[in-house]
Amino acid sequence: MIRFLHQQREVALEDVSADTSILDYLREHRGLTGTKEGCASGDCGACTVVVAKADDAGLSYSPVNACIAPLGSLHGSQLISVEDLKDGETWHPVQRAMIECHASQCGFCTPGFVMSLFALYHSSNDCNREEILEALGGNLCRCTGYRPIITAAEQALSGSRHDQFSRSAQATLDQLRALLDIESESAALESRHSHYFRPRDAAQVASLLAEHPRARLVAGATDLFLESTQALTPLPVLIDLCSVTELAETNVDSEGMRFGAAVTHRAAQDIVLGDYPELAELIERFGSLQIRSQGTIAGNIANASPIGDWPPVFLALGGSLQLQSSARSRDLAIDEFFLDYRKTAQQPDEFIRAVMLPRRKDALFLRAYKISKRFEDDISSVCAVFALELDGDHVIAAKAAFGGMAAVPKRARAVEAALAGMNLRHDSINEAALSLQDDFQPIDDARASAAYRLTVSARLLQRLQEEFRGSTATRVHALSDAHVRATKHV
Repeated sequence: MIRFLHQQREVALEDVSADTSILDYLREHRGLTGTKEGCASGDCGACTVVVAKADDAGLSYSPVNACIAPLGSLHGSQLISVEDLKDGETWHPVQRAMIECHASQCGFCTPGFVMSLFALYHSSNDCNREEILEALGGNLCRCTGYRPIITAAEQALSGSRHDQFSRSAQATLDQLRALLDIESESAALESRHSHYFRPRDAAQVASLLAEHPRARLVAGATDLFLESTQALTPLPVLIDLCSVTELAETNVDSEGMRFGAAVTHRAAQDIVLGDYPELAELIERFGSLQIRSQGTIAGNIANASPIGDWPPVFLALGGSLQLQSSARSRDLAIDEFFLDYRKTAQQPDEFIRAVMLPRRKDALFLRAYKISKRFEDDISSVCAVFALELDGDHVIAAKAAFGGMAAVPKRARAVEAALAGMNLRHDSINEAALSLQDDFQPIDDARASAAYRLTVSARLLQRLQEEFRGSTATRVHALSDAHVRATKHV
């Protein structure tokens, strides 16, 4: 049985299919049709709901794509949909601003915009325009009416933040903690032909995986659930990692940063950027805020997609993984993990327990570039990450990793050899650019042609050198106060 709150009441469910999405639950089981299905892939934001969870600071509110979020992921949380915002006959401040600023046109996307702004309303006390645009980056308006929506956001977020949810926050916290304290029942959904398990520790994960060898592991499910919504493939047995405390932990010491398999992109962001602020744009362009709030770094790596954005980062920086089964635990360098298209060194009885990045080295010159058709909320055509160890202008050692250039995320060994020893300020980088053809034979597909991929990758090497020389505008973000604060405990 899974338990969560909706409309301030406890919901307890058991006999529901494992691959039921939050969207399907709202529309088909509850008859609440305000949450819309637009793309069924987490791209348009029409299905956005907000999930509130209890943490050490109180309640955290996250926007979630309901179309690709499993219902079982709500265990111990509060579900908030657009129908829940009105307080009696009084519109929520976000809804009122959308009405007064004429921010709804056809109206299909409006509930999703409202819910994204509601999450921001409860997540930041002093929002600037950049934060508003980030919050709305995963919501598409098919009528191209963004200006009044942004105006409505500015109006709603300009005053004090008080609503029925802030007034009942303590009661909600007490209810959620009470739900999480119930240990007499296992958190699961069981139907005749499907099972959704929520184990409490890593040993239970290993045991369930041994018992159900065809089970699929769930953390964010932002990619896995596309098999259900796009390919209409049943997912009869799911093992959710998010209730496993040790898999939700982040640990940082003088050697490295370690992220459990259930740590989301958003939760890891400030820690990573504290050492590597050059990754800010890549992280901000990783899907939408909805995706970053739900998906995990470990999941992006385990997915083994050739166009995942985290694998090139881990390859260039020398990252690693910890794999666990019921019989053993082992560490594996990321270089040894990807074997072939969607094939990894992970054994059938293993799961990723954690992923690790080393701390920043002195004299590191790091750049990360993402090329995609849309600037925001899009999959890479090419992702390139360069990590150069320098002595003045000279490259002592180089790592160059690419996504979208081969069947797997891959280091460019020939490019690395060409970069090693060169004077980055005075030598030509053309030899390294030409070496790309020794490393890769990319394919033509819907995102880019092979010729384009090779050409743009060579241009990224040239940009790397121009940014080192300071002769072109850099995309590196300054180390913000937030990132500094995030690393003070180290």
